[in-house]
Amino acid sequence: MNTTQDKLLQNRSLSDVISDYYQLTKPGIAFAVLMSMLIGFLVGSAGSVDLLVMVHVIIGTYLIASGTSAHNQFLERNLDKLMDRTKARPLPMRRIPARNGMIFSLTLIFSGLTYLVLFVNPVAGLVSFATALIYLAIYTPLKKVSALNILVGAIPGALPPVGGWAAATGTLNDPGMWILFLIVFLWQIPHVMAIAWMYKEDYAGAGFKMLPKNDTTGLKTATYSIITILLLVPVTYFLFALDQAGLFFLIAGTSLAFFFLHFGVRFAIERTREAARKLMFASIAYLPIIWLVLFIDRLF
Repeated sequence: MNTTQDKLLQNRSLSDVISDYYQLTKPGIAFAVLMSMLIGFLVGSAGSVDLLVMVHVIIGTYLIASGTSAHNQFLERNLDKLMDRTKARPLPMRRIPARNGMIFSLTLIFSGLTYLVLFVNPVAGLVSFATALIYLAIYTPLKKVSALNILVGAIPGALPPVGGWAAATGTLNDPGMWILFLIVFLWQIPHVMAIAWMYKEDYAGAGFKMLPKNDTTGLKTATYSIITILLLVPVTYFLFALDQAGLFFLIAGTSLAFFFLHFGVRFAIERTREAARKLMFASIAYLPIIWLVLFIDRLF
């Protein structure tokens, strides 16, 4: 980086610096994690919500989720330089020094862990820490090795509702929490595969293996997406069968799964970037709506 660029970075305002650190936490992902965690907490509370504990679990979960995203960017900063969709991030652009990014991210993770253990319960802290550990120590390096990273990455992605339920109950034994886990786990696969298809050249250029091996036509990607979307139908029923949700959730949740499936089938037929984009947007719509449906169902 030349001297002029260095001077420009040194003369940035405090608000610019704060904005970069905030961007490092991937606030959109942190919000999605909090949303999934809260639905687990509310359903696990079984109508008796402890508002103080809820505030504590929001704070602790946000710290760990933000720190995990930030540390992921620290670990992949050199690879992010190679992709158009990520090369403008703070670490590849050196708007944040790598050492500062590492310290910042680890501080958030361990602060969140400590906070959850002290103010919620050790089980909730353990789930959140396991989420960060699997994501950073297994999923992140596996992205360079095998497309199986999508399945592995779906595990930490699906743990927030389990963490929320554990925060409410202090246990991991309730089958309902694992049904919520399955909903997010299955949802993630078509969501991530749609993104991977849209940016397949970008990912390939950085050495990421985000699509099934030798899937030049996209047929495998589309098939796996459809299978996982279809599995959302029985999983939705399981939550009803366990008496953790009512008839409204069963009908609305099943309808949402078939809405999602429509875009999966369109992608299978067309296998274009535009079809993948529509599948991605369908997946983005599915998760908050299914949680809203479950919340309304439990409320009434």
